[in-house]
Amino acid sequence: MQIKKIIILLFFIFSVWGFSQEIELSPLSKISILTVGNANELHSKFGHTAIRIQDASRGMDIVFGYGGFDFNDPLFYYKFTTGKLDYSMTGHRYANFLAGYKIEKRWVREQQLKLTEKQRNTLFRFLQENYKEENRYYKYDFLFDNCATKIPEVFKEVFKNNIEFDFSHLKKTSTFRQLIHETLETNAWSTLGIDLALGSVIDKEATPYQHMFLPHYVYLQFANTKLNGSPIVVKDQLALDIKPHDDNSSFFTSPFFCLMVFLIIVLYITYRNYKNNTRSQWLDFTLLFASGLAGLLIVFLWFFTNHWETKLNFNAFWAVAPNIIVAFFLLKKQPPVWIKKYLWVLLALFPITLVLWLFKIQIFSPLIVFILLALAVRYVFLIRFFKTAEEKLAITSN
Repeated sequence: MQIKKIIILLFFIFSVWGFSQEIELSPLSKISILTVGNANELHSKFGHTAIRIQDASRGMDIVFGYGGFDFNDPLFYYKFTTGKLDYSMTGHRYANFLAGYKIEKRWVREQQLKLTEKQRNTLFRFLQENYKEENRYYKYDFLFDNCATKIPEVFKEVFKNNIEFDFSHLKKTSTFRQLIHETLETNAWSTLGIDLALGSVIDKEATPYQHMFLPHYVYLQFANTKLNGSPIVVKDQLALDIKPHDDNSSFFTSPFFCLMVFLIIVLYITYRNYKNNTRSQWLDFTLLFASGLAGLLIVFLWFFTNHWETKLNFNAFWAVAPNIIVAFFLLKKQPPVWIKKYLWVLLALFPITLVLWLFKIQIFSPLIVFILLALAVRYVFLIRFFKTAEEKLAITSN
């Protein structure tokens, strides 16, 4: 038993020692770009990109990628929310890499690259250097520093001006939001959440190179890329041919249906209040508190995080943060007199929101139409209700 432990220890020591040395790839080595398909979960909606290093004579088949993080970090949620979480370069055995995506039912495409032995070794040394503990960590950015953008950056860094990205395959360029929407369903809670959280800064047009923040565009680009004047991809094949899960979510739990029902309920209660000259205080509190809570989140993401994508978010014009406080005043049977003026201000922000939308300064989720209508109708009712109450009070006083 003791001898077995010694053998295992020696094997471990020599394995670490061997990996720490500068490993040279043999003439039989191959390097490929791996592109992983999308899945239904939000974290997998946009796919993945990585680099595969094969060398049969060295018994090597590994995958280097980017976008790893430590979920066990005690400050994980704080760092993730504020954009201060360290992401890292990752390394996996190819067999494990493939097995993981087989479980997730996500296809994998492989583009084998035409590289000389010297070029393969130059690229491999660069990846080894970046994989070192002191080099592997970086601050993630959803649009400009993610698992996909890192791949063309690596090739630019290694091959300098010898690599040529030909963008002629792009018939048109799109905004960042349009590119994000390409992989999302309009009638999905995740899409609604993304459109609420991300600001007007993503409604600007992305350059052809910036399209590569999505793995799909990295795949398309490498098929149209040359190294020293020759196409860099020599073979394109499916490494894992598998269809993703069908989205079996029910229409009756979709945001379209839920928000439509929400609007109908608000309209019905408001109509009953109007007919009976009453006010449902609980509804006013709920509407303002919920919109204020959403506004508070938008303000937090805009001003108190490092996320570039959440800046200049004009959803704050209808999801107004102070509503979260004003909501408590509306619980009173007779709120302060300034409430009516405050409601006029809220109403005035609606046409501004529509103008921003019309001129494409910010593209809002079409699903917020239900929310805007519900809030606008309720605000108009409350202004009229408080005005009538003031007039009655004035008559009584006289």
